[in-house]
Amino acid sequence: MEKNIMITRRQILALGLSGAATLALAACGGGSDGGASAGGDENVDVTVTVWGPQEDQSDDNGKWLQTQCDAFAAAHPEWTITFKYGVCSEGDAKTNIGTDPSAGADVYMFANDQIPDLLKTGGLAELGGSTLDAIKANNSETTVNTVTYDGSVYGVPFTGNTWFMYYDKSVFSDDDVKSLDAMLEKGKVAFPLDNSWYIASFYVANGCTLFGETGDDAAAGFDFSGDKAAAVTNYLVDLVANSNFANGDVGTNADAKAFFSGTWDYEKAKDAYGDNLGIAPAPSITIDGELKQMKSFAGSKAVGVNPATALYAEHPEVAVALAAYLGGTDAQQAHYDLRNIIPTDTNITVDDALAQAQMDTMDYASIVQPLQADMGNYWTPAESMGKELVAGTVTHENAADKTEAMNTSMNTSAVQ
Repeated sequence: MEKNIMITRRQILALGLSGAATLALAACGGGSDGGASAGGDENVDVTVTVWGPQEDQSDDNGKWLQTQCDAFAAAHPEWTITFKYGVCSEGDAKTNIGTDPSAGADVYMFANDQIPDLLKTGGLAELGGSTLDAIKANNSETTVNTVTYDGSVYGVPFTGNTWFMYYDKSVFSDDDVKSLDAMLEKGKVAFPLDNSWYIASFYVANGCTLFGETGDDAAAGFDFSGDKAAAVTNYLVDLVANSNFANGDVGTNADAKAFFSGTWDYEKAKDAYGDNLGIAPAPSITIDGELKQMKSFAGSKAVGVNPATALYAEHPEVAVALAAYLGGTDAQQAHYDLRNIIPTDTNITVDDALAQAQMDTMDYASIVQPLQADMGNYWTPAESMGKELVAGTVTHENAADKTEAMNTSMNTSAVQ
């Protein structure tokens, strides 16, 4: 193995590499010092290929990606770095990397639900060391869990993906919006009950789980059974019957004074409520006399490292450090300032209600959408339950049976 891939033990700890990569690199060094002969004085002259969305590379947005890479290079004068840029949206990462990981970017951005697919193709590296320490220190537990798969972390998160509540401040007070039941006494509330990405929030509030408490236990399957789940279905029967409830959003219910969605519907909310627009995490609900916090599904976008490239084989420390930088505090602050990309880094102070609501939701009012192959068994039964509730075919008399049927359907092929 060539000398230029040997690193010192101190460097290994600083790289943020996974345990497996650390052991492999240490073994390459030879001698009792783990490769100290290579040292930190060795000249590193590399070309790094970085992929990101077009919006992050445009003049209109200050060429965020190029600017951050230049700042990274300036912060590392010990490395001579040439950057090559390519356009790839976060949603296309698994396709573009997966086609041929060895020909893909060294560092790229991706949506967290692509982690299993990227790992199957060998295009995503596990992170560890100081990089992992920083990820855990600078993000909420929920955010960290969005990039965690089978107990290991595979990306540096830089923005969240979840939903929350838009509302009319002239109708609901700050205290009202903490409780859905209190809001229903004041004005019409719209909620997409027949959308399975949303309806889970009610069941999770009362203790139902998807693949265990943290979503990483594949064998646990779905637990939408028993009294805890039936109690939620009964609550939803009453919710649908409430004259101040409407299925959908403010677009389908123009008289709705609150609705639930994400950042993509900000303009719709602004048009509906104008200067009275308020934004907050989902409220609590009252089940059997107890307040229960609704929790939306959460994901993230992250910066990943490709272990299949020539750069990673020779200088993984450069790729890992760049990923950490692009997902770090300064880069997230610039992302927020230039494009209103809402940060996950808890060191950043946001100055608008939209950003605060998303960060608060990620912090305490959400659960990670599980990265499990059998997650696909959830969507149709949950959607069917929502549609039946809206149609009125679920009643107090059959709520328990309907709930058990939903749970059975979810788990028919989910638990082997």
